[in-house]
Amino acid sequence: MFLELRTGVRLFYTDDGSGDTTLLLVHGWGADSHQWVHHLPALAREHRVIAVDLRGHGYSTCLATGNTVGRMTLDLVELLQHLGVARCVPVGHSMGAVIVSRLAVEHPSLVAALVAVDPGYGFPERVGALSLRLLDGLRGPDPRAAAVGIDQWCYTPASPAWLREWHRRRLLATPPHVLAEAFESLWAGPEAIGTRPAAEPYLSRRECPVLSFWSDPAQATWESGLFKHPASRTVCWPGSGHRLHEERPAEFTLVVSQWLASIHG
Repeated sequence: MFLELRTGVRLFYTDDGSGDTTLLLVHGWGADSHQWVHHLPALAREHRVIAVDLRGHGYSTCLATGNTVGRMTLDLVELLQHLGVARCVPVGHSMGAVIVSRLAVEHPSLVAALVAVDPGYGFPERVGALSLRLLDGLRGPDPRAAAVGIDQWCYTPASPAWLREWHRRRLLATPPHVLAEAFESLWAGPEAIGTRPAAEPYLSRRECPVLSFWSDPAQATWESGLFKHPASRTVCWPGSGHRLHEERPAEFTLVVSQWLASIHG
């Protein structure tokens, strides 16, 4: 299904299942909602599940400029309003975790709880500096190759070959200017929370329950100190790649479902 937004962006989404809880699945940088195909059948058995392609990703269109995490957040607000969703549990991976956290902070009435999957926020400042240098490649003569190169950090030797190839192909299909604008908005500018000095005061404003998955124990420990709601928790799977929910889909879905049941009684 498609929604023509007020900005002129045409947003693709699916809307499956039913239940008292609505889940909003938000993919990461250079991916699309196909990222959730391993999780959708199980989640839709118990919940209404909306999976969206962010602007400039997958089947959704984009604009010549303004393809940032801030604009993508507003796109989702408009989508939820269109679908009559007053309150939901957004689930976001990487850049998607930044976006669902922005929903929780900027539009708290829409967010009952959230799930962040190896989030794209809260890294040491040296990581932010390195990431900004990678923008030269995304704006250079071969931006798609640069994007595929950036993606290599997402994997471990245990990551399956199909996962690498799936995301390589998605990156090749994403407009380069979208990749560059979205990537920059994670690390620079007033809406960026990629590094800890910016992330800590911002994420501390999330009042709702948060379930956060990390592959890095140090990052998991760091974020656990920012939680406000007593039902919040971190899950750490050391040895996993950045897309841990795709590497371990059944376990991921089980943990999310059990957590949702615990907070909703």
